[in-house]
Amino acid sequence: MAARLSFSDADFYCPVCHDVFKDPVALSCSHSFCKACLRVWWIESKITDCPVCRKMNALYPPPCNLNLMNLCDILTLEREQQAAKRLRTGCEGICSLHAEELKVLCLECQEPVCVVCLHSEKHTSHSFRPIDEAAMTHKKDVQKSLTRLKEQLVVFQRFRENYDETAGHIRTQTQDTEMLMRKRFRAFHQFLEEEEEASIKALMDEERQKSQMMKEKIEGLNREISTLSDRIRDIVEDLRAEPISFLQNYKTTKERVQLTLQEPQPVSGALIDQVKHLGNLSFRVWNKMKGKIKDISYTPVILDPNTAHPEYILSDNLTSVTFRKQQLGMPQELPDNPERFDKFEYVLGSEGFNSGTHSWDVKVRDNINWIVGVLADSHQRKGDRGGQFWRIRFYNGKYTARSSSGSTTDLSLEQNLQTIRVQLDWDEGKLSFSDPDTDTHIHTFTHTFTDTLFPYIDTGHTVLLTILPGKINVTLGQCSYDDDDNDDDDDNDDDDL
Repeated sequence: MAARLSFSDADFYCPVCHDVFKDPVALSCSHSFCKACLRVWWIESKITDCPVCRKMNALYPPPCNLNLMNLCDILTLEREQQAAKRLRTGCEGICSLHAEELKVLCLECQEPVCVVCLHSEKHTSHSFRPIDEAAMTHKKDVQKSLTRLKEQLVVFQRFRENYDETAGHIRTQTQDTEMLMRKRFRAFHQFLEEEEEASIKALMDEERQKSQMMKEKIEGLNREISTLSDRIRDIVEDLRAEPISFLQNYKTTKERVQLTLQEPQPVSGALIDQVKHLGNLSFRVWNKMKGKIKDISYTPVILDPNTAHPEYILSDNLTSVTFRKQQLGMPQELPDNPERFDKFEYVLGSEGFNSGTHSWDVKVRDNINWIVGVLADSHQRKGDRGGQFWRIRFYNGKYTARSSSGSTTDLSLEQNLQTIRVQLDWDEGKLSFSDPDTDTHIHTFTHTFTDTLFPYIDTGHTVLLTILPGKINVTLGQCSYDDDDNDDDDDNDDDDL
């Protein structure tokens, strides 16, 4: 007895089942769990981590926590003795009006009564059930609601893991983006220092804003999880009560299990907008410093890394993409954000088009498998349901054209393409593909476009596809993009990959 005075009852509850430990075992991180609970947790999570701190366990099988098991035996014995004492003294289960034992539950009043109360005017025409039978029925009802709350707790915990991963990736993106920005700024002269620091400040402001947003969401989710955990613990404690005590507090218990919290949602747009900071960076800086920097390239389509399939690697300037297995042979640790494709091996351009004319060139080189085209903003990013698309594909030495609403068309080309030009006239409903090296038309789709269209690329597990820069014509401080002369810059396309 004296040995337990320094502990609270909560110290004897398993963090998984929220009940007194049964056959407790200790992990290398010093947390303890019921042996059966830990086994079920590891089977469901498929990794031998700690359910509380998520650290990997270094002890397998985990040793039995004998001291904790002895203390739990003492606690169980004390509770049994206290229950026996209550029965002997009659402190519970006695009618306050008639001093008779409470034996039945009035179904209309939902309160335990004695045999004398059965014939009282208050309970005229009421229905009754034996105490044990009524308690069992109500406990089953509460247990169903408790199961729902436990399932909701698991959902909240999984979303917290996703939020933690997203917050960590935001920090990684911030660090990588800062490094790349500094690398480019080092190529400029001293007069660019102020512009460099201003750009980094914008990145840091966005990082603080989005990190603060994720912090608030994580804190909010932690509060919800805490509320659910406290509520579940209270309900479990109520369910361990004696039938009389349970029924006397049934209304309060029932109110506890009615708690309904709004399900958390994936956070769209939470990642760092790398396109805003890195896309056409040189062009934007040049535009602020007209006449001071001459050799500036402008790329009409910038690839968005937040949409790229996890197997893709983008170049530092976000204009080239390669398949990761060709280089590293292992998956990237990326958050499953709503914008990212997880089944289709696609990467999108950062800007969608819903009006006007647009043109861009893709260097396909001698790759044996690739897809170039546009897809609708409504195209599903998750799973394999897909959506609207229009594209040219090269596979097994064969060129084909296909849209989501039509059949595949075989294309006949006199020589293999090294570069493919995509020209979109959204208002006229035309999407044309051509060979800029030979000025040869390849194929044209006609369609009444209603959705925003994004350029997209599928490398087909090949080595490298690149969006080529255009030629910048400078006249009296103004510039225009010309896509007819871009081969001179092709030799430097791979420098940043």
